[in-house]
Amino acid sequence: MSKTIAINAGSSSLKWQLYKMPEEEVLAAGVVERIGLKESIVTVTYNGKKERQTLDIADHGQAVKILLDDLIQFGIIASYDEITGVGHRVVAGGENFKESVLVDDDVLAEIEDLAALAPLHNPANAAGIRAFKEILPDITSVAVFDTAFHTTMQPHTYLYPIPQKYYTDYKVRKYGAHGTSHFYVANEAAKYLGKPIEELKLITAHIGNGISITANYRGQSVDTSMGFTPLAGPMMGTRSGDIDPAIIPYLVEHAPDLADAAAVVNMLNKQSGLLGVSGLSSDMRDIEAGLQAKDKHAVLAYNIFIDRIKKFIGQYFAVLNGADAIVFTAGMGENGPLMRQDVIEGLSWFGMHIDPEKNETRGISGEISTPDSKVKVLVIPTDEELVIARDVEKLKK
Repeated sequence: MSKTIAINAGSSSLKWQLYKMPEEEVLAAGVVERIGLKESIVTVTYNGKKERQTLDIADHGQAVKILLDDLIQFGIIASYDEITGVGHRVVAGGENFKESVLVDDDVLAEIEDLAALAPLHNPANAAGIRAFKEILPDITSVAVFDTAFHTTMQPHTYLYPIPQKYYTDYKVRKYGAHGTSHFYVANEAAKYLGKPIEELKLITAHIGNGISITANYRGQSVDTSMGFTPLAGPMMGTRSGDIDPAIIPYLVEHAPDLADAAAVVNMLNKQSGLLGVSGLSSDMRDIEAGLQAKDKHAVLAYNIFIDRIKKFIGQYFAVLNGADAIVFTAGMGENGPLMRQDVIEGLSWFGMHIDPEKNETRGISGEISTPDSKVKVLVIPTDEELVIARDVEKLKK
């Protein structure tokens, strides 16, 4: 029996699923949350059971070791030899990788070299790959790139309006991210709507700690909100999203705690977004608790958050010249009724209306718009791990 583990390492989380392949049967699943913070949460689900631990987990390498130990500890596998393939989500493939590839030393080196394009992710992705290669050196190891799905974007979309030498010499362009998620939920939306994806125009909204919005035209990415790095786009958990680039040299000159551009970019990646504005947390659950308490900083953070998401969805109506459906996915997208309601209410001109009762869904696929909505609004849980596992099967030796 072939067993493949799919690893999806986010900036502060590590999700995994163990599959029996090619049947695509999930044998176990888990997530490590709050990596790098105190009281990290480790959850493992298998055979109808759910095990939960609270630990302090410093980095993704430690998280990988814990999840592999849990597979043995809970009797999910008898030995590591049962795992024959591992697929790793890698955020930035640049222009180097337009599809999933087998991992060797050269590929791993390239992933690390591309860290400038995804400073919160590629180092974590590479650490996870190294941890697995150390423990399971002989299994098939595959890198699945978030950016690959967005390679269908055209030059007028992915190029920035700066002198072209910075693209030709330094590869400065929009790359996007969350490609496996956007690919998966768009295809699932087509199934739900009962139409071939080649006939649809969709706006997919991956709203988790990281956020990206994608315009999908007939099954292909034609524009997406993340850019040269995952820092671009709407406001996120700890990331600022789009800002005026002139802010960077201004802060270097005037802010004593920001010595250079790298310090500003670090602040924009790790100390901004919901966390920076609210001063409370990067977690929307904490922000919503602040709303209930009428904390003015939480209210401001929430209002900026909703404003930026609405603006990106609105511009993709223009890119696509209309849309058949909006699809919410990822942590907040799947489990945030208040956020979904406020975003769609602000876009009602496009003929979208939320059914309050349907909108109470959490983590379940379904339509949350009213029957008379001209544009359907769907919630579809993403399954990046399944996309990863499928690519491992395609590339197995």
